[in-house]
Amino acid sequence: MGGSLAPKRHKRTLTGASTAVTHEQVVPQVQTRRLLLRGFRAEDLDAHAAMDADPEVMRYMGGVVDREESWRRMATHVGHWVLNGYGTWAVERKADGVLVGRIGLWKPEGWPGVEVGWKLVRHAWGNGYATEAARASIEWGWEMLDVPALISLIHPQNDASMRVAERLGMHRASHHTINGQRAIVFELARP
Repeated sequence: MGGSLAPKRHKRTLTGASTAVTHEQVVPQVQTRRLLLRGFRAEDLDAHAAMDADPEVMRYMGGVVDREESWRRMATHVGHWVLNGYGTWAVERKADGVLVGRIGLWKPEGWPGVEVGWKLVRHAWGNGYATEAARASIEWGWEMLDVPALISLIHPQNDASMRVAERLGMHRASHHTINGQRAIVFELARP
């Protein structure tokens, strides 16, 4: 008989001029007790666009965006992995496979450092997911990146995100203006 009892996994392929790269080769998976941090998939767009259309979720992130802009933002996070070898993960709740947000590391052009960033759907707030996934991102970052510190850029009125940063051991380091918005820079030095 032989064979594996494990379910077959469909591998999404990104094709280039002469090579094909599987999605799993581009973005590593990281697991926490309750969450799976994985690469974004095309089928994540509905949940991602709903998150980006929620005024409460987007209150401190520049405001709501439509489905097309949400797709571009999701594609930007995917592309960051390809260009830099690190990036933001889609966060899936293991218990039910629901996409609950995006969390990870990134440094777009003009950023003052490698940022640990998080954004969750509203129904996932208050469960400790941001801290859990951000902590896993930080651990992955220390292992994989040669940076002296990680930062988080947080809107001055976003008390919930400031509490997450503090739980992660970050401290207020400075202020910075990003895309016309003032942000507090929280910093975590390499241990």
